[in-house]
Amino acid sequence: MRICVIGTGYVGLVAGAGFADMGNDVVCCDIDASKIALLKDGGMPIYEPGLDKLVAHNVREGRLVFSTDIPKGVAGAHIIILAVGTPPRADGSADLGFIFSAAQTVASALTGWAVVVTKSTVPVGTGDKIEALMRQHTRQDLAVVSNPEFLKEGNAVNDFMKPDRVIIGTDNPDAIEAMELLYAPFTRSSDRMLVMDRRSAELTKYAANAMLATRISFMNELANLCDSLGADIELVRKGIGSDARIGNKFLYAGMGFGGSCFPKDLRAAISTGQEAGVPLQVLTAVAAANEQQKKRLGDKILRHFGAAIGGKRIAVWGLAFKPGTDDIREAPALTLIDQLLAAGAEVCATDPVAIEVTRKASDPRVRFEASNYACAEGADALALVTEWHDYRRPNFQRLKGLMRQPVVFDGRNIWEPEDLRGAGFTYHGIGRGKD
Repeated sequence: MRICVIGTGYVGLVAGAGFADMGNDVVCCDIDASKIALLKDGGMPIYEPGLDKLVAHNVREGRLVFSTDIPKGVAGAHIIILAVGTPPRADGSADLGFIFSAAQTVASALTGWAVVVTKSTVPVGTGDKIEALMRQHTRQDLAVVSNPEFLKEGNAVNDFMKPDRVIIGTDNPDAIEAMELLYAPFTRSSDRMLVMDRRSAELTKYAANAMLATRISFMNELANLCDSLGADIELVRKGIGSDARIGNKFLYAGMGFGGSCFPKDLRAAISTGQEAGVPLQVLTAVAAANEQQKKRLGDKILRHFGAAIGGKRIAVWGLAFKPGTDDIREAPALTLIDQLLAAGAEVCATDPVAIEVTRKASDPRVRFEASNYACAEGADALALVTEWHDYRRPNFQRLKGLMRQPVVFDGRNIWEPEDLRGAGFTYHGIGRGKD
């Protein structure tokens, strides 16, 4: 099949490379000429494990090309995928300007019947608007399908190649047949395709992220209660996670969620509810709880040092919002750094891949070190923010010898309190008992 992908961001690039790897001819288009030039030169605009090799392989095989010429990419394509950004407005609603602009450009370039697939995360009813807009700008017949993505940053390639489910939102029989053919290589081992109406497919994306965000905020609030009551959230997690009705996924307490999906999609879902006259009170509470949780570790540090925080050096391990990515959008580390700087502390930070992107966006007072141990040298406290594998088993005796004061604040509960205390550290976690 010939496929045109509009947008070479996180979703578009993974989808384009993944479909090309199954033998399709794919052209990825973007209006950002610098991004296309980078891709043509073999560079990558994002960090995602395995994506660089997947892209390079399919470029060498001639199945994947990049272009700024959207009309040329659309002409003759059987499937056109819209994977452009839908950033949040100030009120939390999704800005659909980019996707409407892309849809209009695609409509004007159509040369025959095609399936237009919306992979961007959009509010319920957007597919209807896209179809109406496109029909105003083309005489060609078309079908607009909702096909939300469920990729996890840091594991996106594997998620795309081995999807838990493929949701197709359309009632057009020809479009269903085309999408079944497109996804056949990915769903051979089991029937993972769910066909539903377009609006239900659009809402499913928001519902999935909202549910996962709710589990995270629920556990974070329980962790805060554990801090007050002297209970251990890790034991509570194991206790409730062993219940088959609950399961053990997304039950880890920490510093709150960030990234490009959960915060944005949560706010968009809340906005959608408001517009529909159905206030989503649970999700509103989830969003509020998460914003408070981002400050939790910083509050612990400020409480520990009190008025003496001025001039104290705090080492921050981890900047990306999660391991396996360089994405710092709404990352808890940024909230922590702002808290520390505002209180007069000095900050030295490190991360396996997100240093440069953070350097460009952060306060110039922040010092960065590529080495974990160099970052901790002379520190009065160490704050673990992102649970990278690099940080799970450090040499604690070496660390203790480097630090000015052996104090750790474990924002992801990856270390055992008794082990650290036995090694001579003062340990503070999230919900690991009274500090």
